[in-house]
Amino acid sequence: MYKKLSIIVLFLGMALAGFAEEVVFKANAPKQVVVGQAFRLTYTLNQRGRDLRTPETPDFDVLAGPSEAESSSFSFSNGHRSSTYEKTYTYMLAARQAGTFTIPPTTVKVSGETYTCNGLRIEVLPADKQPSQTSGNQTSGGQQQTANQSSDNIFIRTIVSKSNVHEQEALLLTYKLYFANVNGIQLTNNIKFPDFTGFLKQELDQASNQAELEHYNGRNYQTAVVYRAVLYPQHAGDLTIDPGSFEFVVSVPSQRRMRSFFDSPYDEVSRVVKAPGTTIHVSALPSGKPAGFSGGVGKFTMTPSISQTELQANEAVTIKLDITGAGNMKLIKTPAVDWPEGFEPYDPKVSNNFSTTTAGVSGTKSIEYLAIPRQPGEYTIPAVTFSYFDIEDKAYRTLRTPEYTIRVKRGASESTSGDQQSAVVSYTQKEDIKQLGTDIRYIDTKPLKPASHQSPVIHYDHVWLWYVIPLIIALVLLVVLRKQIQEAADITRVRYKRANKVAKKRLKAAETAMKANNKDAFYEEIERAAWTYLSDRLSIPTADLNKENITAILKQKGVNDSLIEQVMHVLSTAEFARYAPGTDHAMEDLYTATTNLINQLEEEKL
Repeated sequence: MYKKLSIIVLFLGMALAGFAEEVVFKANAPKQVVVGQAFRLTYTLNQRGRDLRTPETPDFDVLAGPSEAESSSFSFSNGHRSSTYEKTYTYMLAARQAGTFTIPPTTVKVSGETYTCNGLRIEVLPADKQPSQTSGNQTSGGQQQTANQSSDNIFIRTIVSKSNVHEQEALLLTYKLYFANVNGIQLTNNIKFPDFTGFLKQELDQASNQAELEHYNGRNYQTAVVYRAVLYPQHAGDLTIDPGSFEFVVSVPSQRRMRSFFDSPYDEVSRVVKAPGTTIHVSALPSGKPAGFSGGVGKFTMTPSISQTELQANEAVTIKLDITGAGNMKLIKTPAVDWPEGFEPYDPKVSNNFSTTTAGVSGTKSIEYLAIPRQPGEYTIPAVTFSYFDIEDKAYRTLRTPEYTIRVKRGASESTSGDQQSAVVSYTQKEDIKQLGTDIRYIDTKPLKPASHQSPVIHYDHVWLWYVIPLIIALVLLVVLRKQIQEAADITRVRYKRANKVAKKRLKAAETAMKANNKDAFYEEIERAAWTYLSDRLSIPTADLNKENITAILKQKGVNDSLIEQVMHVLSTAEFARYAPGTDHAMEDLYTATTNLINQLEEEKL
């Protein structure tokens, strides 16, 4: 009996030990402190411990400690009992000199076991200079711009990660708030940002971080980032970022006499703080651009794949490109695939998976090209090229896919009597013509009934017309169908004829998006309407579609310079506005300008 009881107690003790709470032992201290100012160093333990052994800290003076404090709580919920326990050891320290120092890990014993906490890294800032004198128009490190300080020791610095960049090279813009001698400060919605003329802007999410200490111009301030954005310069030259303004509600010591104990010793006042402007020096991309260069700047890789290389006629084949990297990802043009004759291509499907960080936009642009071969044979798909400017090596790079050899077999639905006769295959609206079926009926062997007086009288004088008329109709249909097939085979002519129709369809979609205030969809439709119309009307392949080629061909066709300038203005405005959307009025102006431009080009009879 006693033996069984001992075994039960043993297993019960093992179970309780298994459910015992894990020991957590942590050290905490501020990340930044000031020389000579006292700060707290605390060690927290969630179990009852003893023999705390702190390391030597030669860079800090121990002003007091350790002081110990314990707290515990118990709760019952749904018949279950839970408890918490915490023991805190607190030291008061002061740094001896400025610099970055570490406090090594500390050990403590719990139930005979030794546990070690984390170490700490503390930045020690110099003390304020006496007397405290700070002034505006300060510069630091060549990348720090002017600062405008208010009478309440509040100012904003405009910080750019780079002040000398190439076209389309990303740079980080930061507005950083500095404040001292205030009890509290809060940003309002009254913010006036600059126009960022000449830049494409991608805003970054603002994390709700706590204020941090920073030593600037001989004084220590609390700092907080109020705005960040990644900027992409669109052309060479000195681009100016105009000043901005931010309104804050500041809690400052009250100058009023306190009438009672409940009066607040602080007053809340509104303060508008100016963020100074700055200038970015933008260098043009070097000469020697590759033929397939479409404006990509950054660092990229390309991963190609193909769905199949052996298939039957009228089956789809898909080529997929994954362009991965960091740079102006949203401005990368879709590379073109030169499909062989006899392939019917579809518009590529593009999907983007981008993220914006302080280093810029990065991610993957996935492009799927689909085509259907209509005739059997062996075909070669030339390599697809993607060229970009490598911002790290300061040189142009060209990425290529391999050449794909595709073997197309005769489809099962095609006639097998090709040795005896040649078959003409035609299709309409990208679908194969299918024979729906025929009915075979048996001959009725019943005796004929005598004709009644009401039976119709058949005249045989014009029976020959029954054969001639269907033959004429068949010949007319054959001529019309052959003409349609010939026109459909001329892809350039088809694109030329449908250019205005496609543009009007996209403009109608843009108008719908504008009425719904869907800015992203509006600017995308407007941009695609302009570029697609020019590509179809001027018979420019997608791979060669750029502003230089458009300008050259329009001049060759005798288009006047004012209309060409209007074309360039619409293309640049649409491209810029897509990633830096403006007001509703700007949307209406762009829609009207694009519509008028297409109408004028139609009148030119290009």
